[in-house]
Formats: sequence, C-alpha cells, structure tokens
Amino acid sequence: MIKSPPGLPLMQQRWSQLLFAHWALDPALLRPYLPARLELDLFEGQAWLGVVPFTMSHIRPLGLPAVPGLHHLHELNVRTYARLDGVPGVWFLSLDASLALGVWAARTFFQLPYLHARMSLTQTGDTLRATAKRTHQGIAPATFAATWKLGETLPTSQPGTLQHFLTERYHLYTAGPNLMQAVRGNDLWRGKLFHEPWTLREASLREWDSNLVESHGLPTPSGEPLLYAADTLDVWVQEFKRV
Repeated sequence: MIKSPPGLPLMQQRWSQLLFAHWALDPALLRPYLPARLELDLFEGQAWLGVVPFTMSHIRPLGLPAVPGLHHLHELNVRTYARLDGVPGVWFLSLDASLALGVWAARTFFQLPYLHARMSLTQTGDTLRATAKRTHQGIAPATFAATWKLGETLPTSQPGTLQHFLTERYHLYTAGPNLMQAVRGNDLWRGKLFHEPWTLREASLREWDSNLVESHGLPTPSGEPLLYAADTLDVWVQEFKRV
C-alpha cells in the first residue's frame, strides 16, 4: 500500500472487492438527477450510469485510530459523472451501505445520499458475490444480487479512453443527503480524493438480478454492462468543501 499523500487528509479508507458496472444512457434521462449548476460529464456525447459494489475497510479519521463499529462496511452506489468549473467528478444517485452508524455519519457530516441496507460481499477464489436489500425508511425499496468472475489484469488506463473516464475520478459532488431536494437546491460540496491509479481486471457476470437503477425512476438499462473489476486500493479524503 502507498504512503499518505502530502498535506493533511481528512480520512483514510481501503477499498476492495470492487466492481465497476456501467451502461451508456441518453443524457436526457440523467440530466434531471443533477442540480442546475452541475454539468453532466459526457464521453463522446454519451452519458454513463454506474453501479459499483465494494467493501470499505480501515476507515479512520486523520491522526486517530479506527472507530470501533465504524471501520468496515459494504457499499453499493449508483453514480453518474459531472463537472463544475472544469473539474470532473462523480455524482451519486444513492449509496447503499451495510452499517447504520456509517450511513448516519456520511449523511450528517458529508451531505451524501447514503441509505441503509442489509448487504453481503463474499469472495471464493476468483469469484465474488454481492447482495443487498435496502431497508432505509421512507425511500423506495431496492434489491441487488450479482456474481462475477475475475479475469486478466488490464493495462493501466490512459487519459482520453473510456476506461479512464469511468474509473479514474478524484472528485465527488454532493448537494445534500436527500437527492431530489439536492437537485432543486443551489448548495454544492466538492470532495477531493487521493489514490494511486486503479489496477483493473477483466470481469464476467455469472448473475445480475437488480432493481436498484429502477428504484430511482430510471428505465432498466439495456444490454450487458461494461465491466471492470479492481484490486484493493488505499484512498484518502483530502478535502471536502462548499463550492
């Protein structure tokens, strides 16, 4: 694992067992899910929607040990891509997570639309399986189950490629924990992340049974998703500020 970045990051995390699953979508479908100030980030005129399950561990604030009960969770996010003032980043439609305390902390301190869910993510050899059932009160229910098999390591992503566009993102945007209220508001926060480039692998689906995308009122994505699996990576949250 790499050393800490320069400066004084806010938090350290480790991401593992991660899968990027993406579909190309008509930009008109996703535009209503972003605040007016945010520009939908496109690749060759096309918008992309991602579903990303992974495990987050070794969570600890700067200079402090891991907080008991708050240092390990599974996460499943639905995301697209946006930019503000030329800075590209991730925009989350939802982030389901397995730890109620972590959901509360992320919604309270980072204004992110985290939702509580019962989740599992297991690995047997080169095969991984993730399941989730959303339990957050007052939010449309959703379930998810996917099994994927790891393949060969891919070359490092190069700027200008779709692989780089979808995976090498070092900023996130949020406007509050309630997505539709956030879309109607003007407040925006931008988080900055630090990590080494992803080591990506080929991946092939063995199972995909989900209404996660549909729970947001979006149509069922058509066709097979574009898949990249990722090796374990240490991540630092460098800053989080209103923009």
